[in-house]
Amino acid sequence: MTAHRTAAASKRPHSSPDDLLRRQLRYARDLVEPLRVAPGATVALRRDFDPGYTDSLTSKDEASARLAEGISLLSDYQERLSAQRTFGVLLVLQGLDASGKDSTIKHVMSGVNPQGVEVHSFKQPSAEELDHDFLWRYERSLPERGRIGIYNRSHYEEVLVVRVHPDLLAGERLPRPTRTGGVWKRRYREINDWERYLSHNGIRVVKILLNVSKREQGRRFLERIDHPRKNWKFSVNDIREREHWNAYQKAFEEMLTATSTKWAPWHVVPADHKWFTRLATAAILVDALAEIDPQYPQAAPELRQEMIDAGVALRRELES
Repeated sequence: MTAHRTAAASKRPHSSPDDLLRRQLRYARDLVEPLRVAPGATVALRRDFDPGYTDSLTSKDEASARLAEGISLLSDYQERLSAQRTFGVLLVLQGLDASGKDSTIKHVMSGVNPQGVEVHSFKQPSAEELDHDFLWRYERSLPERGRIGIYNRSHYEEVLVVRVHPDLLAGERLPRPTRTGGVWKRRYREINDWERYLSHNGIRVVKILLNVSKREQGRRFLERIDHPRKNWKFSVNDIREREHWNAYQKAFEEMLTATSTKWAPWHVVPADHKWFTRLATAAILVDALAEIDPQYPQAAPELRQEMIDAGVALRRELES
């Protein structure tokens, strides 16, 4: 029986590298599709997105193997992106405290050339930043063509934390008429317009909300309290923010509904299982880069001839 299977297997045609790539990309797309927020959809997080979802995966080991494939693809695409220098990618990561933003960045980008990646973590705005429009500090940190930029928290803080804590809006020193009425709808529109502008200029905006459950967040906070090596990650302010859980969920839902667009759709990634969070994030990035499909530049004919001549001369030198 074993010999029969072995003989039959030996007669099957071997998969080509292109076939393998197509299978990997198809897997990434299939994984990503249920996580994408359709433009125009009205989002209810509890109804539409399960924080514990893991697709059909039941094994952390299987997810790790898939993640390794995704990281390999990311490395290849990033090298081509850098060589072509036509497009850039901006990965926007949003999520509550302990949703796994830092560890996701660490694991997903582990195999990518660090020279081609920039990470920006946005904290409370400085006095200088408050003296400018709300998009100013984010505009200054955009990736160059050929690079991947990562925003660990982003311009969406301006319609999340500022919305949950409206007293922060006063600190932005806006003209009085713009502080009331439709301030949030106006900001949604301005963000959408800005991201469309970036898209038109070759910056692909990839947006991910890490969707953690309240129970899992509480468990991770306890780990940070109970383990001395993790104490540095914990802040009492995290517990204070947890008291606003429902307000943040409502702000997330309205943000996703208003700002998931054709040119910059949102993806809601389940965050209760970190192994799946990392795999899904890698798949979303791979899917976006596959759509860009960056290519190595081709040398002009006259330059190619110069290269051939230089190669001939170099071989003569090495053979002498």
